[in-house]
Amino acid sequence: MDAADGRKSEGTGRIDEASLGREQGLHSWLVGALAIARYHGIDLDPTTFRLDPATPVPSPAVLVEWIREQGMWAKAVRLKWQQLLRLETTGPVLLLMKDGGAVLMVEADAARNVIFVKEPTISGGGVTVPVDELRLSQVWDGEVVLIRSQRSDEEQDISLSFGFLSKLVLQERGILRSVAFASLIITFLTIVPILIVFSAIQRVLEYGSMSTLLLVTIILVVAVVLDAILTHARGNLLQVVSTRVDAKIQLFVFKRLLSLPLDYFERTQSGVIGQAIGKVYQIREFITGRLLETFIDATMLLILLPVMFFMSATLAWTVVAAAGLIMLIIACFLRPIRILTGKVSAAESRKFSVLVESLHGIKTVKSLALESARYSQWDEYVAQAGDLRLQAGRLALWPTTLTLPLQRYCQYGVMLLGGYIALTSKSNAEIGSLMAFSMISMRTAGPLIGFTKLMQDFEEVRATMGEAQAVLNNPPEVRGIDRGLRPVFAGALEFDGVSFTYQGSQRPALDDVNFSVPAGTMLGLVGRSGSGKSTITRLLQGISRDYSGFLKIDGVELRSINLRHLRRNFGVVLQENFLFRGSIRDNIIGGRAGLTMEDVVRAARLAGAEEFIERMPNGYDTFIQEGSPNLSGGQRQRIAIARALIVDPRLMILDEATSALDPESEALVNANLKRIGAGRTMVIVSHRLASLVDCTAIIVMDKGTVLDVGTHAELVERCSVYRMLWLQQNRHMTENQGNTRHGSPTPVLAQGD
Repeated sequence: MDAADGRKSEGTGRIDEASLGREQGLHSWLVGALAIARYHGIDLDPTTFRLDPATPVPSPAVLVEWIREQGMWAKAVRLKWQQLLRLETTGPVLLLMKDGGAVLMVEADAARNVIFVKEPTISGGGVTVPVDELRLSQVWDGEVVLIRSQRSDEEQDISLSFGFLSKLVLQERGILRSVAFASLIITFLTIVPILIVFSAIQRVLEYGSMSTLLLVTIILVVAVVLDAILTHARGNLLQVVSTRVDAKIQLFVFKRLLSLPLDYFERTQSGVIGQAIGKVYQIREFITGRLLETFIDATMLLILLPVMFFMSATLAWTVVAAAGLIMLIIACFLRPIRILTGKVSAAESRKFSVLVESLHGIKTVKSLALESARYSQWDEYVAQAGDLRLQAGRLALWPTTLTLPLQRYCQYGVMLLGGYIALTSKSNAEIGSLMAFSMISMRTAGPLIGFTKLMQDFEEVRATMGEAQAVLNNPPEVRGIDRGLRPVFAGALEFDGVSFTYQGSQRPALDDVNFSVPAGTMLGLVGRSGSGKSTITRLLQGISRDYSGFLKIDGVELRSINLRHLRRNFGVVLQENFLFRGSIRDNIIGGRAGLTMEDVVRAARLAGAEEFIERMPNGYDTFIQEGSPNLSGGQRQRIAIARALIVDPRLMILDEATSALDPESEALVNANLKRIGAGRTMVIVSHRLASLVDCTAIIVMDKGTVLDVGTHAELVERCSVYRMLWLQQNRHMTENQGNTRHGSPTPVLAQGD
């Protein structure tokens, strides 16, 4: 079910007649976006749009980000009038006016040089009027927002392949046509002067005409200058193609990485992933470099080879035969080179993994004095990779060495053979033909040899393509992210016979788990290590969806919910939270559009972080370095909680959020739990039972099953596992304190179950 169906099925985000009545209270940009969405059969929820009260007009970036969050495709661009007339679109286009208003372009008539626009209305009504370029330019400066439904599954499921990369190059066919035309002119600039030399040299030698020689020289100089100018222009165009393709590949690679499921990153070394990404750029350089240049040179061969055969069929056949022999020699080495290149790539991946792992764990390496051990492992992998690279280099030298004489023949030997033919014939015509043929053969030899080397490069690139595909072509989460229901959450949770087993494991992590809690519950999860607590939180976040049974949020099965929508409604705080380089404010906002400083302060206050932030020299603008060395563990954790709270999620997960904190920081976080949990459902995973005593309900897990559910006092009374954990953590309590501490009577604590 797609996003549109989801919103319609659940009745969420639908703009009813009452909301139509409030249309005048919405910004015209937002009304236009709602109208275009409804044209495509999708109803957006305007109540989720955040606009800074201090900013009367939202930025196009904020509008586009909001539309994308709602499950549609949107892009803000700047167009000229002619581009607007030629714009191909499947629906209305939102034109942003200079005064902060907006109109919808519903049609373009290039023949009459007008477009048809109307005021945006959610109901789709309004009068359409024609507008010409002059009138529009007075109120519009080119800002356009394109909106449509999400791309089809075929586009979303694109995988990395030579075909895909070639399509990216062919998308620049307009520039490539200019490159081909320039190559054609360059080829003619190569042939025409040579033909002039071919015909004029005989006259120069026969009649001693210095004027003819001077004319030929001038023509050659002009041809060389034009050749240089066109070659430079062609090189610039190729750089444009290369840059554009490179940008598209980078966007594709990063988006593909972000779409991969979390469990893939958990079981795959980061060094292997990084090495595979490097292979993508090697492949890109091959396609936009050697491959593109070789096929461009092919246009020269199509013209030069017939001319060579016209001038001297004997010499032309020898050049073709030499190129054929070069190709045959290289073909014999292709398979061994491909196999050895694959081994080199695997060795480099292992080596790179050690490097990345050591950098990520540098604190552990330093604190445990593991430098020697890591260096020894690095030394071993460097030696292995170096040995394989040496073997590969030596193997690659053989085809180069064996083909070198043939390459030199194509460049110089043909001149000697032609000279012999000219001397034996003793003809001035033969001498002129030899000179012309030699000039053309020098131009022809390069592309012919380039084709043969292209085969060798292709095999090397083909060997590395497999590594990149092994990472980027893994099944993504994209279907779950871009499709599904988008209900408004209250926070009721229900597990009905849920079982789940991790890949490669034979023992289920969850085994027939059953429980339900109403919205607004503060739910604690406790149990021994490996009991399944964190697995429950993973399922709630949609990280793993291949469970059996039913997991429902507010009565909606989780697997039918849009994954991005689900995660945006969850605030998650982990034991170790990563803070990005940047200011505290930027980290709390987290790059989410439409959030203001007022939201930042509110979230920081709720998380108990406002006090220490304001004491810092630059307050919310304090810069956090990589690894956040200028913050304590408690400060990092409270910033992470603020980051989770800033979107006011209906559900929150605290997974061992306080286990790594000092007692003071833990006390501060625990003191704020009731404030944080007000009006939302909270799932708190903790080994420290003292942080759970105020929970509405506590679930005791053991070996993937639910042992008991109840309040702290109830579980101390009746659950032996919970009572044992409580005793282990509170041995400092004296017997006479037992009756007053957390409502846990001493006689019960002293008894067995």
